[in-house]
Amino acid sequence: MIKKNLKIIIFIYLFFVQAVNSSENEIYNKIDLFGEVLEKINKEYVDEINQSEGMDSAINGLLQSLDPYSAYMSPEIFNEMQTETSGEFGGLGIEVGMESGVVKVISPIDDTPASKAGIKAGDYIVKIDNIQVQGKSLTEAVDLMRGSVGSEIELTVRRRGEKKALTFKIVREIIQIKSVKTELLEKSIGYIRLTSFNENSGKQIKKEIQKFEKNNNAKSYILDLRNNPGGLLSQAIKISDFFLDNGEIVSTKSRKKSENKKWFANKGDLTNGKTLVVLINYGSASASEIVAGALKNHKRAILLGENSYGKGSVQSIIPLKNNGAIRLTVAKYYLPSGESISEVGVSPDIEISEESDNFKIKTETDNQLNYAIKLLKG
Repeated sequence: MIKKNLKIIIFIYLFFVQAVNSSENEIYNKIDLFGEVLEKINKEYVDEINQSEGMDSAINGLLQSLDPYSAYMSPEIFNEMQTETSGEFGGLGIEVGMESGVVKVISPIDDTPASKAGIKAGDYIVKIDNIQVQGKSLTEAVDLMRGSVGSEIELTVRRRGEKKALTFKIVREIIQIKSVKTELLEKSIGYIRLTSFNENSGKQIKKEIQKFEKNNNAKSYILDLRNNPGGLLSQAIKISDFFLDNGEIVSTKSRKKSENKKWFANKGDLTNGKTLVVLINYGSASASEIVAGALKNHKRAILLGENSYGKGSVQSIIPLKNNGAIRLTVAKYYLPSGESISEVGVSPDIEISEESDNFKIKTETDNQLNYAIKLLKG
């Protein structure tokens, strides 16, 4: 109850702080008022409160009132996040965000406990081990999902098209992210599966394309970005550049001039202009949408699958003195056409929906991949 009250207080405080005509004195007065309210809560509230947890909730309330992607990370969560970006971490293997106060799955990562259990992009997590999620911050929900390796967790989700809630029992594991997988399909199609954009993704994809080209066995390519929740912007730019010979890849715009930037492709398409199909779905977000959108705008690739997620903002991780950090939206990115994909996503050139309830990527039930193969074989 105290956490909910603190969130309401911090939201009211934020509203006044951001008022256009507020003077500096008014801002400081509101800060003093906020401190006074906290003091009264500490002295007068019916139950004794944990002041540290209360302040964490207040900080989260402030950040999450801005947008679904800004959040506070405690020192423990910040440390785990750094491990995740480098390619190994413990957990379930899902990327989550907030939507209207509810935790939403952006994408499950390939070959992780969540993916194997059947969690899908777009699922809304309503309970974690019988604890109601609604009303909790994203950080609080993530904390509930974390636990020791080998321990079991139960997720209750709501899914589009399903009348009843679905329950999944999942065992936590150390997540080994192999972001790049390749295979020669039908003896002539270079298949590249990218599951995330971590610090090694660009280097790995370049190496695999060079192998295909050296052996002269890939006549066309499939870049599979389905269920890829994104990652590092720098890697999205590098990977887009591998398939482009020139032109703008992406731009970012912000109220800070230093964040207004444009990135362009260097001369030299690693695949020498060979036909390229890019697979996307609702689990393709952020960096995936940069790549797919750039290749579509330049008519370099045929996009096939389903509309992407629509996460068109850039977050910076800003370290704090307590060894924690805040993830803060600092800019929005725009496709070469000037379009923003925020809340809209990137649409496929050929729309192919998942046909089977047992649909799994890169299996015999994968009708989207099968369609792409037939398209390339003519």
